[in-house]
Amino acid sequence: MLGENILEEKGKITNKRVLETTPLPKMETTFEAKGKLLGIEHQTVGTFWSVLQPNGLFYGDGNGIVLTKEGPVTWKGNGVGRPNERGGISFRGAIYCQTFVERLRKLNGVAMVYEYDADENDNVSSKGFEWK
Repeated sequence: MLGENILEEKGKITNKRVLETTPLPKMETTFEAKGKLLGIEHQTVGTFWSVLQPNGLFYGDGNGIVLTKEGPVTWKGNGVGRPNERGGISFRGAIYCQTFVERLRKLNGVAMVYEYDADENDNVSSKGFEWK
């Protein structure tokens, strides 16, 4: 069951790199975003790789760091992506956070399901929800 919306952010893809072309295409993407995490303003830098599967979907895995004025939060996650109608890509999956920031410690024990959308101009938006 989905719980509260704990993450909202918007930003931009800052780098793309092809890692492999065989046996399946694999690409690395880095993005930067700003928003709120449990109501605290933050800036995120994240990098993930994705592999195009034979069925036309992508499998991705990544990690990143969220910077707040109170301290950092790190995350690792994975998900499944598909091309969207705007020429971008949409991923859905789960991430797991670690932090020592007192107001964000709740994240240490939470599986956060996310929605990540990128458009044809490399603009990104993400939402994250507690998975109860």
